[in-house]
Amino acid sequence: MSAPTEGSRTGAKPFSPRQAERYLLSLELFGMRFGLDRMRRLTTALGSPQERFDSIHVVGTNGKSSTARMIAAILHAHGLRAGAYLSPHLVSFAERVRVAERDLDEDVFAAAVGRSAHAATLVDRTLAPDDHVTQFEALTAAALDELARQQVDVAVIEAGLGGRYDATNVIPSRVQVLTNVGLEHTRWLGPTILDIAREKLAVVGEGGVLVVGPDLAPDALAVAQETAERQGARVVTADGPGEVPRRAVGRFQRRNFALARAAAQALLEARGAPLREPAVKDAASWVAIPGRLEQIDADPPTLLDGAHNPAGMAALVESLPELIDTRPLSAVVAILDDKDAAAMLALLLPCCQQVVFTAASSPRALSPATLQSLAGQLAGVEGPPAEGRGEPPELLIEPRPARALARAQNWAAERGGVVLATGSIYLAADLHRARAGRRR
Repeated sequence: MSAPTEGSRTGAKPFSPRQAERYLLSLELFGMRFGLDRMRRLTTALGSPQERFDSIHVVGTNGKSSTARMIAAILHAHGLRAGAYLSPHLVSFAERVRVAERDLDEDVFAAAVGRSAHAATLVDRTLAPDDHVTQFEALTAAALDELARQQVDVAVIEAGLGGRYDATNVIPSRVQVLTNVGLEHTRWLGPTILDIAREKLAVVGEGGVLVVGPDLAPDALAVAQETAERQGARVVTADGPGEVPRRAVGRFQRRNFALARAAAQALLEARGAPLREPAVKDAASWVAIPGRLEQIDADPPTLLDGAHNPAGMAALVESLPELIDTRPLSAVVAILDDKDAAAMLALLLPCCQQVVFTAASSPRALSPATLQSLAGQLAGVEGPPAEGRGEPPELLIEPRPARALARAQNWAAERGGVVLATGSIYLAADLHRARAGRRR
């Protein structure tokens, strides 16, 4: 852990956790600005911390955070000091940086943000008046700097958006992981799977190891093979499920764990060490993924999942039968306006007997009334949800997430049912914050 005086030695004034949060939130004003020039200047101002540890770069449409956490857990179980940089967070920005399977202490994280803010001030002076360091760049720089100060052996770094111009693409990663490729952020990444795969796979470095899953879309797999050949990299296809993570439930998490195992093995082999199955089994016994089919209540069973696009919703729906069996399901749903709400609802509605639409705390949240209207149209077109499941679901509105969850839980408790809150990571964050407030 950094000494208290280190901030002053770098010229940065120490930040409190509240100051760090205010600073990061203030950078939302600048939005997304593609390009790596600002990030390279930031890391140079911080002494190139990304050069001081091995790294694994995780890119893809869905499953990045889960896979990154699982890789770090497996490496930790092998005795390495492993760190991780993840996004987004649920309650605190400090959740985004983990060392030795723990989130950073709030004060340590705040000090890292203070150093990054100081570096950003220096960098901003060299930029055009309308150009500024972004929130994600400041966060990434803070994470890389603190991971180096924590003397991690290896850091698992999750990309934010795309890969080629993502702020994380300053790391000299030995191993790259492509979880999957779906149509997302087409405004920035391109209109086809081929275009998006090229943007994500631009992180593959010379002589690296690229780990992919066995069910990668053909177009994406072709780009992976072409990229690896051009870069002199080796492609490793993850095997079947293998060990089943005990606390990270769902079929998609078994696939993510297989990817994580293959990535950890590639990194260990690059360091001259073997993968040990007992260590893999140990990691599988305790690794947990907040906000991904996370059980937050037992009576009635209440699950929280941040699926926020059609591919994520499809993976969630695929896993539901083994989790709820034939019990009735009430879903609490919030979706942002830049997502394909119709496709997501078309997948989810057939599983539900009740849906309570709410609004996550984001200015981009679709109104509950809009979601209810869309769901009503889909239910009318598609007919009954599924064979043997009865009538189309009851569609309700409760704008406040905590009250929406309570309403769904009351319904499920009366019927021996299950509750699922999904559609947006912002909804998962809202419900986590509400629960944390009740515990205080």
